[in-house]
Amino acid sequence: MRTVIQNGLVINSSDELRADVLIEDDKVVALAVTGSELASSWTANADKVIDATGKYVLPGGVDAHTHMEMPFGGTVAADTFETGTRAAAWGGTTTIVDFAIQQKGSSLREGLDAWHAKAESQCAIDYAFHMIVSDVNDQSLKEMDTLVGEGVTSFKLFMAYPGVLYSDDGQILRAMQRAGDNGGLIMMHAENGIAIDVLAAQALERGQTDPKYHGVVRRELLESEATHRAIQLARVAGSPLYIVHLSASQALDEVAGARNMGLNVFAETCPQYLYLSTEDLAKPGFEGSKYVCSTPLRPMEHQAQLWKGLRTNDLSVVSTDHCPFCFNDQKVLGIGDFTKIPNGLPGVENRMDLLHQGVVDGHISRRRWVEIACATPARMFGLYGRKGVLAPGADADVVIYDPKAEQVLSAETHHMAVDYSCYEGKRITGKVETVLSRGRVLIEGNAYHGRKGDGAYVPRETCQYLT
Repeated sequence: MRTVIQNGLVINSSDELRADVLIEDDKVVALAVTGSELASSWTANADKVIDATGKYVLPGGVDAHTHMEMPFGGTVAADTFETGTRAAAWGGTTTIVDFAIQQKGSSLREGLDAWHAKAESQCAIDYAFHMIVSDVNDQSLKEMDTLVGEGVTSFKLFMAYPGVLYSDDGQILRAMQRAGDNGGLIMMHAENGIAIDVLAAQALERGQTDPKYHGVVRRELLESEATHRAIQLARVAGSPLYIVHLSASQALDEVAGARNMGLNVFAETCPQYLYLSTEDLAKPGFEGSKYVCSTPLRPMEHQAQLWKGLRTNDLSVVSTDHCPFCFNDQKVLGIGDFTKIPNGLPGVENRMDLLHQGVVDGHISRRRWVEIACATPARMFGLYGRKGVLAPGADADVVIYDPKAEQVLSAETHHMAVDYSCYEGKRITGKVETVLSRGRVLIEGNAYHGRKGDGAYVPRETCQYLT
């Protein structure tokens, strides 16, 4: 199967080129300058020709932080691997890295096998796994070595959620030491969960039960304190560190300071922290529950600092932390007690578009857009060369993007299995037009042509982004 994409502006993180793209079966074979003799020769033998005049031609997005079918707070995330990956494709994401969870008292292997069973033959796009380590002990530390050898090369720990996912500093240090030896990357949910639980209990005692208090008790300083502590533990262990869903400017300062010292410390943020704020958490009635996530939304003034962090590379990646819960039968579990609101937002379908709006608004360049949404997440998690770039030998994961199309984000038109949109009514410029996953057309002409099982599991190498 030979496919030619003509007349588009090919944007990689390193350069922009008006070029045609030749795809054979599931791989990119060559790029050639549009109008050149070589590019013109490809069309004669092509099975499919796609005209991208006036459009961008991008590598497929890599969302390195999703939670499909995740159990949390007595319920389960609304998107399955089937619905969630299909929605991702609609939004121009062609690879996700989801989180397998070790249950307390169980092995890492049991947790990983459970997530393989959920995802197998269900996904519309390619997928990989991180491993959440919630029970650090001699056995799980040994298993970390085994998993790295099998292509599960990153391990998430939590400084939050005592009694569920929480690890203390000693456990974190041991896991970091192991990762320092086996090449794994430690991912950290950096919030002081012990202190947060005290503040939450005190708020409830005062009768402060509304969703906005979720943000009040999960204070910025408790994110920055945990980020600082995680960095120092990583320094002691000689381990690289990746801070997930960073939301507060004070935490960003900790990351920037570490990076200025030349440390292998990295961080991601998410679209919700770039566009939403505590004003959304404080919406009247119970509407604020739609915006409950952890780390929480921050006051609006943090947004400018996060955009700056993306420009300076102190924030290296934008992921979604996609973990959707429906308003009508899931978020409402927390009526009268904000601590019982399931934590998580939908967003896997909106990430590429919201970041392009950042290009339109002058926050980032086009190449930086591709870098933080495609190339760097692929490098960070051992997928680059195959994912995150349009170059010979790469998987033919391609997005044809119309930079001038306008759209209004809405629950009525999105494809995520959740009954609300965090960005309801938001007008943005730019829209995915066509999506190919390993050479197969998934999205074209406002129609979905894929099916569950199109996506394959992708083992990963170790982090390709270390200094």
